Amino acid sequence: MIVVNGLRKRFGSHTALDGMTFAVAPGQVTGFVGPNGAGKSTTMRVILGLDAPDAGTALVAGRPYRSLTRPLCHLGSLLDAGALQPGRTARDHLLWLAHSQGLPGRRVDEVLERAGLQTVARRAAGKFSLGMRQRLGIAAAMLGDPPALMLDEPFNGMDPEGIVWMRRHLRELAAEGRAVLVSSHLMGELEDTAGHVVIAGRGRVIADTGIAELLSTAAAGRVTLRTGAASIDAAAGVLEGQGASVTRTDTGTLTVTGLPAETVVQVLTSHGVPFAEISSHRATLEEAYLELTRDAVEFRAVTGSQGAR
Repeated sequence: MIVVNGLRKRFGSHTALDGMTFAVAPGQVTGFVGPNGAGKSTTMRVILGLDAPDAGTALVAGRPYRSLTRPLCHLGSLLDAGALQPGRTARDHLLWLAHSQGLPGRRVDEVLERAGLQTVARRAAGKFSLGMRQRLGIAAAMLGDPPALMLDEPFNGMDPEGIVWMRRHLRELAAEGRAVLVSSHLMGELEDTAGHVVIAGRGRVIADTGIAELLSTAAAGRVTLRTGAASIDAAAGVLEGQGASVTRTDTGTLTVTGLPAETVVQVLTSHGVPFAEISSHRATLEEAYLELTRDAVEFRAVTGSQGAR
């Protein structure tokens, strides 16, 4: 439902998009991640027709968003939860949007209930917390019952209950057959929610793959070994002697690459090195993301030791 092809965009001397290309398939949540300056926000603005690309196309249901009749019925979006008239009630805010699309007032009450805002519908939206404004933004995105949604940092400002609700809500939207694109820096939330991920860096796509496939590749046959502090050096030594690459992750824990778990057990046992636990390493989305974007970070902080030089 959302197809981005070869987008290029410059702002003066800065290249914001450099051939950005991906598609958001129906029936799943697609995470859209990348370092600051990777081009995520510009891409979403181009999809909505708020910025014009220098080259390439961004299509919703096969057409540019600005050419769609009743666009909220094709793509619902949330880019800025604060983009509302603060003195207007939540219900009136949604009624105004519904009227612009020729939608009935009953649809406003339906999305307010789905977003959990029915009890505060007549409260001024300007008095809402950030988490409540996020819910209101989701309700607005759902007004036209669109087959595709695009949300920028929807977890921001959410309390624990709100995060659980958002996670469940996004999965439900995808299960209904919608194409859902979610941009977020919260890797843990995306790992629990998305089935697919598009990783961007320096204006282009670095990876476009399923979450499970990405984590399997990132694990790369690594083994996690837990042993006592007195044995950790001995364990590292004998394993390295068998050709393994060993990294100490924290006290009593080693990450072993180059030997399967069964061989690690055999080597340690034959050398009389005690251990508490051996398991195949499970990579996280954050770990995979950091590895893939290592060379694509535009804004990097200087550590204390570096700054003292």
